[in-house]
Amino acid sequence: MHDPNGLLCWGGDLSTARLLNAYRQGIFPWFSEEQPPLWWSPDPRMVLPTASLHVSRSLRKLWRQQDWTISADRAFESVIRACASAPRDGQQGTWISAPMRRAYVDLHRAGYAHSVEIWEGDRLIGGIYGVAIGRMFFGESMFSAETGGSKTAIAALCAVLHAWGCPLLDGQVESEHLATLGFRTVPRATFIEQLRALCSGDTLHGQWGRRWPLTELRHLHECSVHLG
Repeated sequence: MHDPNGLLCWGGDLSTARLLNAYRQGIFPWFSEEQPPLWWSPDPRMVLPTASLHVSRSLRKLWRQQDWTISADRAFESVIRACASAPRDGQQGTWISAPMRRAYVDLHRAGYAHSVEIWEGDRLIGGIYGVAIGRMFFGESMFSAETGGSKTAIAALCAVLHAWGCPLLDGQVESEHLATLGFRTVPRATFIEQLRALCSGDTLHGQWGRRWPLTELRHLHECSVHLG
């Protein structure tokens, strides 16, 4: 929160209507518990074409060795709690405060926020959550309790988004970690222009559980050949 790049304004609430309006314009909330809501739209923006995820040899090897299962919208609240408690380099506490969790749970119940979960038996070992509008997915946070957990969740999300005709995954803020996965920077103006077309329609709206096609790592390994 020390870099002011992209800080537009502060204040307001975290209502479902306000959040959806913000995301459609490339804006998202990001603030600590002691702060008012801060609204951001960084330039450049970190995005991943869903057909261009970099899947390393080590990750593919891990998939062959593990018997994890994959689900979507099965444990949204558990994923967001795990993301809130996950340690971050150079960060104390979490920006995923109780008001933020409640706001995104409301978005989830309205069919606009989703999670992808990775399981080892009944144990949740990785996941990602974010906001989906039209054909656009805005990634919010991810966690991993086992090596490769969060990367597997991203790979599953990208594979399904690509199959559903959704070309972009938003990573928000530039980072070296995202770059290793194939995320790249684009000018904010370019990103916002893309949102005008991608945020229309209802391709991603609703609960994903019943329509989610990936359940086993071998299915992900088969479709990963379409990824970079």
